[in-house]
Amino acid sequence: MTVWDRPEPPPRPVPLDRERIVTAAIALADEGGLEAVSLRKVAARLNAGPMRLYGYIATKEELFDLMVDEVYAEILPDKQPADWQEALRDLAHRTRQTALRHEWLADLLGRRPALGPNGLAVTEATLAALDGLTDIDTIMRAVETVSAYFTGAIRREIANLRAERATGLSKHDWQRAQGPHVTRMLATGRFPALAKAVYDGTDVDAETSFVTGLDWVLDAVAAKLTPSPA
Repeated sequence: MTVWDRPEPPPRPVPLDRERIVTAAIALADEGGLEAVSLRKVAARLNAGPMRLYGYIATKEELFDLMVDEVYAEILPDKQPADWQEALRDLAHRTRQTALRHEWLADLLGRRPALGPNGLAVTEATLAALDGLTDIDTIMRAVETVSAYFTGAIRREIANLRAERATGLSKHDWQRAQGPHVTRMLATGRFPALAKAVYDGTDVDAETSFVTGLDWVLDAVAAKLTPSPA
């Protein structure tokens, strides 16, 4: 029986329910990441005994599942997208924006499918936009391909944001600090392709990189979904 199927116990003596528990857990995660979340800390925030939470949530993994489903409500599209490319593009952008608001989500993306009501609703809206284009196996591979791209891109962006906070160095500050070492290594002539990228390449921000990569992936998927001429 999943956490969504299991009934909640009575909300006494301290007023308590899964919604309050999940809200408190998300607040803790937003403040300090997933490592800041434990049933004990959530209980303390709610002024409840830790053992009371076990009547609502059996494990920390269940709590994470509920947290993910709660923020999936922010990913759910406001209306059914007009076509499949808009649907997948919207999914990618809404997931990125949600992860930037809740950085801990990046650590939980790409795991087993989200089976809560919001997670299922996001999947339904996405698949419905591709329904009828081709066979279901091809549709599933298309969605998996786009999801793999934006999951990786989001994780990289969040990792860089965390590195900036941990070191106190922005991306450009870090590049300047590493510049002398990189210059010496490139001067050896052993890395000509890398030297071209460093000296001739255009540095872009995270959003531009995300949008460009997403467009390329969608173009590649479109080529697979477009029937070959007879």
